Amino acid sequence: MRFFQIFIFVAACLMAPQQAKAEDGDRLVGLERIIAAWLASPHGDYHSPSFTYWNQDGQVPESCAVCHSETGFLDFLGSDGSEAGSVHRTGAINSPIGCASCHTAEAHALDAVTFPAGMTVDGFGMNATCNVCHAGRQSGDAVASRIEGMGADAVSSDLAFINIHYGPAAAVTLGADVRPGFQYEGHSYAGRFMHVPGAATCSDCHSPHSTQVAVEGCLACHQGVDELRDIRTQHRDFAGTGDRSGGIHAEIVALEAKLFDAIRLYAEEISGTPIAYGAGFPYFFVDQDGSGAASGDHLSRDNRYQAFTPRLLKAVYNYQVSRKSPGGYVHNPRYMLQILHDAIEDLAQVVEIDTAGMARP
Repeated sequence: MRFFQIFIFVAACLMAPQQAKAEDGDRLVGLERIIAAWLASPHGDYHSPSFTYWNQDGQVPESCAVCHSETGFLDFLGSDGSEAGSVHRTGAINSPIGCASCHTAEAHALDAVTFPAGMTVDGFGMNATCNVCHAGRQSGDAVASRIEGMGADAVSSDLAFINIHYGPAAAVTLGADVRPGFQYEGHSYAGRFMHVPGAATCSDCHSPHSTQVAVEGCLACHQGVDELRDIRTQHRDFAGTGDRSGGIHAEIVALEAKLFDAIRLYAEEISGTPIAYGAGFPYFFVDQDGSGAASGDHLSRDNRYQAFTPRLLKAVYNYQVSRKSPGGYVHNPRYMLQILHDAIEDLAQVVEIDTAGMARP
């Protein structure tokens, strides 16, 4: 099966116009490089849970197929003759995102993407295919809708964790333009992060086949650092730690940790049930051992956290946006700092949290 899929991938690449113009020898060498890069990437990983999670079911559900099965993505594009913009059937298992996902007439024509908050953004060009699956599955608007009319600190059994769902880089890059995070009333938020020409799209920075970042271009401008995480152009102490020696990534991580401490304090003092975070849906669980980290048997659905208040739900949502956006420090650092900062400030209205040293960008 895998050999057949690779064969299809190679055949599709051979048909690509830009490859057809090359000499036969150069084309084969180029294809070998492309195939090797793709197989080593997350998109071509046949063993990834992204493509194997549903193996026991024999099919990928329609609601997941657009990003977790190439057949589902082709269905979404309308490449299979169906109406574009939605998925009409279940996807094939063990079907990574491959050549046909981006190199079809329908993929080339795609220019606009609709984000979970309902905004349709155009002008993406060939990067539109990336943004389809990196838009997230939820937005801050979903949180606002769920808590509407409720008392801020009243525990409700009607509330459950809302998950933005993994790698929402496209939504984070656009920031307030598509509202991936929960945005608190009375505050302004950074919109699309406009970098520099040549570093403004997904493929400007990421190899389209390996997804690896071309760091040389970054370090050529941001001189004096050896790692991307050490880069920062704003030098305020945003997290209030007193340490400004690290990059902007360090500020986001520190603010994220401070938010989690505030979430734990609020859960214990206001919700009345200690909370823990675990590496699996629904991510927030009852803290059974006081560690703040759920693992093993404590990751069960029966142990999921069920003492949410509207204020707590907003905070954990923004915490998860940060956790699932490891590249947020590059894609939109101001937006990431803002949603974390405001969640802490909101919790500090009812529990004792030291916010004196924090600064909002």
